[in-house]
Amino acid sequence: MTEELNKFTETEHSDSEYEFRNYRNTFMYLMQLSEEEIKTEKSNMTSITEFVLLGFSDIPNSQWILFGIFLVIYLTILMCNSIIIMITRIDPVLQTPMYFFLNNFSFLEICYVTVTIPRMLMDLLTQKGNISLVACATQMCFVLMFGGSECLLLTAMAYDRYVAICNPLHYPLVMNYKICVQLAIASWVSGVPVVIGQTCQIFSLPFCGSNRINHFFCDIPPVLKLACGDTFLNEIAIYLASLVFVMVPFLLIIVSYGKIIANILKISSASGRKKAFSTCSSHLIVVILFYGTATITYLQPKPNQSEGTGKVISLFYTVFIPTLNPIIYTLRNKDIMMALRKLVSKLLQ
Repeated sequence: MTEELNKFTETEHSDSEYEFRNYRNTFMYLMQLSEEEIKTEKSNMTSITEFVLLGFSDIPNSQWILFGIFLVIYLTILMCNSIIIMITRIDPVLQTPMYFFLNNFSFLEICYVTVTIPRMLMDLLTQKGNISLVACATQMCFVLMFGGSECLLLTAMAYDRYVAICNPLHYPLVMNYKICVQLAIASWVSGVPVVIGQTCQIFSLPFCGSNRINHFFCDIPPVLKLACGDTFLNEIAIYLASLVFVMVPFLLIIVSYGKIIANILKISSASGRKKAFSTCSSHLIVVILFYGTATITYLQPKPNQSEGTGKVISLFYTVFIPTLNPIIYTLRNKDIMMALRKLVSKLLQ
């Protein structure tokens, strides 16, 4: 009986030891497997070292045609804005606050398109859209920086027109050279800290999975779509920045033009009303075009519209509107047209 009990105890002990080994081996295997999965996940999250800008690869047979069109547009923007900068500097008649801001605006437009179009031309030429994370972050930073500066500069230009039409007697005193320089500097640098912080915040997110950006430059909405972390705080930050640098300036412009129009309607003569309105109509057209497209894009970081629609909207405010701006300002401005005729006549002599 004792021997049988000992045998049973030994058997039970060996069975429990066997089961313990199995549990231990299974546990170790699961631990090893989970570690491998974590390593794989981490490698997936950090493996993206560059993005691929798809650009206009969805229409491959038109790459060379698009290259020619965008090259002509880019050269036109450079030439027209450079002419405006030159004539507003050399013509004595154009040495006023209005043309001082227009000079800054033209230079800003050159900077703005130079951030996006040359890169797009290179991608169309090489049929490759590879861009490093650093280059992508740099491009996004400068696009946002110049875009924010444009919003603020348009506001300063609206304030200049408001003072000129609503307080003409105080205009030389209020809009003196020092004030104009301060407004211009504030427009250029006010958004820089916010933009740098915004860009760093976006590119500190983990990017995993696809690295293909369905866009022709590194813009916020398509880049955020590739982030695999929680982007809620980023979206809130983008909304707040958009309110400060897009909506607040836009509301100030609307208020300014509301008062401008009210004062213009008080002018008794029709010729006087026409002259007063002609000085600000071109600026108003530019404001509507720029703010309309920028608001749609940046007040919806993850827009409901298709990626193709977002790309077309971005094409408008980064390429087509900067092309129209110098045309709008020159064709609708008699002083610039006169200065341009003088310059052409001097060159032809």
